[in-house]
Amino acid sequence: MKVYESPAYLPCILTWGVFDGVHRGHQQVLLRTISWARERNLVSVVLTFKQHPETVLRGSSPPLVTSLQHRLLLMRKLGIDAAVVLDFDRGLAETTAEHFVKDILLGRIGARGLVLGFNCTFGKNASGDYRVLERIAAEQNVPTREVRPAYYKGRPISSTAIRKAIMDGNLAAASEMLGRPVSLFGTVVEGAGRGKGLGFPTANLELHHEVHPPPGVYLCYAYVEGKRLRALTSIGTRPTFDDGVPSPAVEVHLIEFSGDLYGTNLEIEVVEKLRDQIKFGSAEALSEQIGADVAMARRKLGGRS
Repeated sequence: MKVYESPAYLPCILTWGVFDGVHRGHQQVLLRTISWARERNLVSVVLTFKQHPETVLRGSSPPLVTSLQHRLLLMRKLGIDAAVVLDFDRGLAETTAEHFVKDILLGRIGARGLVLGFNCTFGKNASGDYRVLERIAAEQNVPTREVRPAYYKGRPISSTAIRKAIMDGNLAAASEMLGRPVSLFGTVVEGAGRGKGLGFPTANLELHHEVHPPPGVYLCYAYVEGKRLRALTSIGTRPTFDDGVPSPAVEVHLIEFSGDLYGTNLEIEVVEKLRDQIKFGSAEALSEQIGADVAMARRKLGGRS
């Protein structure tokens, strides 16, 4: 998937939005964009933003389910051909709905068809919606499509509901709304090396987003060099080693991998919570428990994929 950091002229079928979580509702919009583009022998394009619009409009944004890099990865997996990533700044916030559609989507990007989710608004003061889009696009002889919501327990799926489910530890509900397992995405950074000393080296993950499950030890799958590997992930603090001031950490032990991952990005699928974090009396006791956790992960997660 080609990524452009400014509008590029790409005769295409286009959709736009933040798509935080790339959940089932978002997937319907993206897949409609892809299928329509293929029907018309055009490329499928997503316009998205480096910052959540609320950062500019309200001074702060909600905690993110997925970072920009993670969203782009998930969009690529779905089959989107290209993404245009814009700064959502004050100038864009002040752009009228008509200017946004005519000058940016149609003029600068070259959209030949526009797809919009059912509750999406755009333009200054959120004055644009699907009906406004339909009118403006029709004046330019450009067709539009509106995509209806996906539902969970009778309600439209939303990023807000998914954030709450993840933070509450309700992985089953979050996964059902996402249409995929809850996942973490971040960069491997240097840690204290205690895991290696215990016989279970860990990758210390600096998350690119804010939302993650509550503290605990989780059974996971990690994607490394195109392979899906069984993993254990500790989210929270280091209760056995933190003395007085807990330090937040996401530590991943890859069961079938040994090597240097510093500086690489990892996507971790969270399967289920194995246990709470525990303060052990000694490093030896912690090592013994991790050994038992690894044995449980091997049994529950099955063989290597």
